[in-house]
Amino acid sequence: MTTNIVILTGAGISAESGLGTFRDEGGLWAQHRIEDVATPEGFARNPDLVHEFYNARRANAAEAAPNAAHYALAELEAKLDGTLLIVTQNVDSLHEKAGSKNVLHMHGILAGALCAACGHRWEAPAVMAKEDPCPACAAPQTRPDVVWFGEIPYEMERIEDALSAADIFVSIGTSGEVYPAANFVSHADYIGAHTVELNLEPSAGASRFAEVHLGPATETVPQWVASELARTNS
Repeated sequence: MTTNIVILTGAGISAESGLGTFRDEGGLWAQHRIEDVATPEGFARNPDLVHEFYNARRANAAEAAPNAAHYALAELEAKLDGTLLIVTQNVDSLHEKAGSKNVLHMHGILAGALCAACGHRWEAPAVMAKEDPCPACAAPQTRPDVVWFGEIPYEMERIEDALSAADIFVSIGTSGEVYPAANFVSHADYIGAHTVELNLEPSAGASRFAEVHLGPATETVPQWVASELARTNS
């Protein structure tokens, strides 16, 4: 019998690859207010600051390597008797670097550029500026192809369809405070999926999961993947 698994990943899975979470002291996020660098209003006020921030994040992500948690999920996808969808809140490409194929970036991706005028998307250069012309319409309205606070996440219809067909839902390295992702566990539980949280510490919604395993992602994720492959492929 095949198994359908939906996995939500957040900043915690990439932290051990050197990509900081929102709450890390001394990291990129700690040096700026979210309102200034991760909202449409902040971009309208000071696009140069926003581009400087995301240029730094893009460079940081480009140098990062996947860790054991990313590789474990790629192994699960390759060996699972069933389907696996990774829905990530992260804007890095570490899942793809590790070999995962079926990945949805609900908050966009640092490697992408977006025209605020016509909606065209293209591969981002290492350094971007608002004045960069759009390849499609030539408007000087370039912005990072990331979803900011106050904007609608990408791929929500596909995500909801996958959750509605899931046998297992797993949340990895997320705070459980950002919606709509924070409500995925309730959707999965409602349709009868088994729910699992793998996190460094309990999330805000930990009580809604059937299982909670605490520890670094590089330990908990490979352990869970090994047990799941043993169970589903036996």
